[in-house]
Amino acid sequence: MSTFTTRPELLGRFGVVTSTHWIATAVGMSMLEKGGNAFDAAVATGFVLQVIEPHLNGPGGDMPALVYSAATGKVEVICGQGPAPAGASIEHYRAEGLDIIPGDGLLATVVPGAFDGWMLMLRDYGSLTLRQVLEPAIYYASQGHPMLPRVSQTIAEMSEFFRTEWPSSYALWLPNGQAPAGTSNFTNPTLAATWTRLLAEAESRSGREAQIEAARDAFYRGFVAEEIDSFLRDAEVMDASGSRHRGVLTADDMASWSATVERPASHDYHDWTIYKTDAWGQGPVLLQSLALLSGIDIAAMDPTGPDFVHVVVEAMKLAYADREVYYGDPEFSQIPLETLLSPGYNDARRGLIGTRASMEMRPGTIPGFEGLVDRTRGLIAGMDGRHGVVFEPTMGHLAEERGDTVHIDVIDRWGNMVSVTPSGGWLQSSPIIPTLGFCLNSRAQMFWLTPDLPSSLAPGKRPRTTLTPSIARHRDGAALAFGTPGGDQQDQWQLSFFLRHVHHGLNLQEAIDLPLFHTAHFPSSFYPRLRQPGNVMIESSAPAATLDALAARGHKLELARPWTVGRLTAARRDADGLLRAAATPRLMQAYAAGR
Repeated sequence: MSTFTTRPELLGRFGVVTSTHWIATAVGMSMLEKGGNAFDAAVATGFVLQVIEPHLNGPGGDMPALVYSAATGKVEVICGQGPAPAGASIEHYRAEGLDIIPGDGLLATVVPGAFDGWMLMLRDYGSLTLRQVLEPAIYYASQGHPMLPRVSQTIAEMSEFFRTEWPSSYALWLPNGQAPAGTSNFTNPTLAATWTRLLAEAESRSGREAQIEAARDAFYRGFVAEEIDSFLRDAEVMDASGSRHRGVLTADDMASWSATVERPASHDYHDWTIYKTDAWGQGPVLLQSLALLSGIDIAAMDPTGPDFVHVVVEAMKLAYADREVYYGDPEFSQIPLETLLSPGYNDARRGLIGTRASMEMRPGTIPGFEGLVDRTRGLIAGMDGRHGVVFEPTMGHLAEERGDTVHIDVIDRWGNMVSVTPSGGWLQSSPIIPTLGFCLNSRAQMFWLTPDLPSSLAPGKRPRTTLTPSIARHRDGAALAFGTPGGDQQDQWQLSFFLRHVHHGLNLQEAIDLPLFHTAHFPSSFYPRLRQPGNVMIESSAPAATLDALAARGHKLELARPWTVGRLTAARRDADGLLRAAATPRLMQAYAAGR
């Protein structure tokens, strides 16, 4: 089918870059023009996004990446997700008077992982120098960039809190006592100085790889770690719990951690193999959803019709219910992922998809894990009772005060591919470290303070992140990189995009532009961890007959304004080498470039 698109799907053979901000996309494309590869372009794009979308990501955040190397023919995961500090025990947090980890402040912080993830990508897969990929970010931090109106709005909403509770954030974001106006030029000279000093220390060594290693040392074992440690020794700040707390992250936590390269989780679906992170991230829910839908004739359905929306939502409810029970860091818990993706398991689970909307949390029971299912059910029931409600108003995008995420997809002329979803270290998440010009992350809020669950808090453990980039490869040689910001919704929007592209012949832009939807049926990964049983948020631009039919099937519809749900971007390489790219028009920030 052919449908209206807001922009053309871009076509070319040299290279394509797509990200959630037009400046970052242009920077990434400039790296390809300089002779760099997809990995160089992704790194430069990522550092610029930290400067120009500071409400969505920052240097103190995290980044999982899916990478495909044309040289090796392998898809791999770069894990730039830092773990909980050594002092982050359930006992300590309970002693602080908490039964749930706040969504901001210092106790929500894990080891910053993004910087080492980017350096690992640059060292092992890239070709350009550290200076080449860092200079654009230094330029925009020192010379300025047009302040996004949404960033201005976020700062204005947080201004009184910053003034009274986080004065270092107030000093940076409201330099004259007022939030910078939208589109005004904004600089972060302290961050520019941090990167300039780090670059100078790195360039005291000779050789590309030695300089990258020196940069890693400067961040995790040098002056950056020392400044973070010094700040946290004295800081005691207000957080979402309504009380002030000290953090537990130390320089020793940073010095002992480094990013890793791992095998991805994968699943075969209709001649495609889809690759995601392991179950320390939510990525396998996309694979589980596809396994559930593999026995359903999606191609026969209208991609904006009620049958399509209904079965996709009901499959996601089942997959996300399993996420709540079984997902967590595989280095700390046994994760039965092979069973969760197996045909037999999903054949049985598929029978639970009926003609009516389910209102229940229905995780599957795997032999040997019965106690885990019971404990998780009890936890969720307790959370519902604790809050007194099970309704959480949702948005197409996370509320500005909660923060969100960015995404990057790149393919170069050699066929190298990157899909990466950086996040964390939002300006709303934690007070600015005044000597560095950035703040820390709040990823620890995704741990539970209930013991004996795969996602329970433990020192050295990775939180079950929502960050979930994707790569898919077709048996004919075609390949696809795609992703989106959006917390728990990331794999939901990606699923609709992928199904519409694979089954309905829609090009990348067409599949992105169709009305999007998601459900908040399961507990949110973000503080205060609420859920909304039976909910379906859907753009009101969906056909009226679809909306009426979904309501008749029992779905609790929450209509979003047109063009407000999802921030998908995607890039594709056809079997003959033709490159394609597309980016969402929603929020009017994301752009693709290519030639």
